[in-house]
Amino acid sequence: MTWPVVRRRDRGEERAWLRGAPPPRWVRWLPLVLLAGLCILQAVTEDRLDLGFLLGALPPLAALSYGPAATSVLGGVVVLLLDVPATGFGREGNSDVLTVAFVAVLSVLIAWVRSRRDDQLVTVRTVAEAAQFAVLPPLPEQVGTVRCAGVYRAAQRGALVGGDFFDVRRGPHGVRAVVGDVQGHGLAAVGTVAGLLGAFREAVLDQPDLERVAARLDRRLVVDAAQDEHAELFATAVFLEFPDDSPVVRVVACGHPPPLLLRDGRVTELPVPSGAPLGLGLAGLAPPEQLTVELRPGDRLLAPTDGVTEARNAAGAFYPLAERLPRFAGEDPAALTDAVWRDVVRFAGTVRDDLTLLVFAPQAPRQARERGPDVLDAR
Repeated sequence: MTWPVVRRRDRGEERAWLRGAPPPRWVRWLPLVLLAGLCILQAVTEDRLDLGFLLGALPPLAALSYGPAATSVLGGVVVLLLDVPATGFGREGNSDVLTVAFVAVLSVLIAWVRSRRDDQLVTVRTVAEAAQFAVLPPLPEQVGTVRCAGVYRAAQRGALVGGDFFDVRRGPHGVRAVVGDVQGHGLAAVGTVAGLLGAFREAVLDQPDLERVAARLDRRLVVDAAQDEHAELFATAVFLEFPDDSPVVRVVACGHPPPLLLRDGRVTELPVPSGAPLGLGLAGLAPPEQLTVELRPGDRLLAPTDGVTEARNAAGAFYPLAERLPRFAGEDPAALTDAVWRDVVRFAGTVRDDLTLLVFAPQAPRQARERGPDVLDAR
């Protein structure tokens, strides 16, 4: 499925029709092609070859991809071909019409059961996807003055939401974004992700600065962990704020890899001080420090999770995101994320962890266009 944030699934999984996905087109055409081929071959060979026994395989093949009605029609055609001597299939002593008829009836029953199962699977999958999209909805192409694009992949097979999380919201203080990674991955982390995103969406509206937004999410995890004495909940996250009135980005990191700035074909890792991960009680520790970076037109900010930077190749080497980014510098945000995803897959072969990469392309306000030379200012 394609959104401004693309939720990736393995190609093999999307094609795995034996695990509930719709059958590929060739499976649907197979019974009809075989039927036509057998009829032509029988007509050509005349009395030299009996192919009637092969017709018994067609109803079970039809049951793989067709419903009971279509399967019964094909089964009737098979029985008719065997029962009419003029077709060349119905030779006495060679083809048991009753046996083939029984197989056809059984195939109709199998097709009915499969159709019921598929209907139930579609319903369950639709409900599950709706619930997961409620937790982590698709990201708009633009939020306020910031264009957004990205790639998101859950490690859990068949899941749309895993242990990574992200959100971009416009509030009274500009556009704010969060990209993070909770302890664990897959469906077990979805509850924690839901709690953190709920806290973020409230904090965007209420809190005057990013440090307090981070503290709100930290408190959410502390409270949730207190309800279970055996729970050890923590998460890493990076917060970004794009004010409406100035061409800057403010960044706060809580144990998370720093964002990357792609500018004029060069990549810079923003020197944001890394605070403690969320869930350890930021109020009792040193609060995270904020970094402010002035922006210029054309800048791209990338916020990855460790699913990108810790993807390994066969030799055990990590994916060098910062080194490879310059080759994609000319791409627009959506094409950039697609290019990085394809490069990660080529490098690592299989990505087994939750993976998120968001790209932010802030549209410079008028003040930025009137500025002189760029200044990278951390304060």
